[in-house]
Amino acid sequence: MLNDRLLVSVDGDPAERRSSAGIVIPATAAVGKRLAWASVVAVGQHVRQVELGDRVLFDPEDRAEVELAGSTYLLLREKDVHAVAAPRGTGEGTGLYL
Repeated sequence: MLNDRLLVSVDGDPAERRSSAGIVIPATAAVGKRLAWASVVAVGQHVRQVELGDRVLFDPEDRAEVELAGSTYLLLREKDVHAVAAPRGTGEGTGLYL
């Protein structure tokens, strides 16, 4: 990875979602701008606030897809990340911070 780039793996199937009651919402349903979560697989040498294994929140429209060894990943710039959820080392609470 080069500069401020992140290689991420998208959590779940971005095409469809489930409501809190378990109802499947198809990809064709019209919704407002929706951000997505992904897990960081690799980071560039100039990335300062994100580490391997972190979960990041980003806008799915600002992405470039890459296929490596049969798996699809997304390539993002660090500035395109809206939030980072990383496990805490204390072992208490929810284990995530935003």
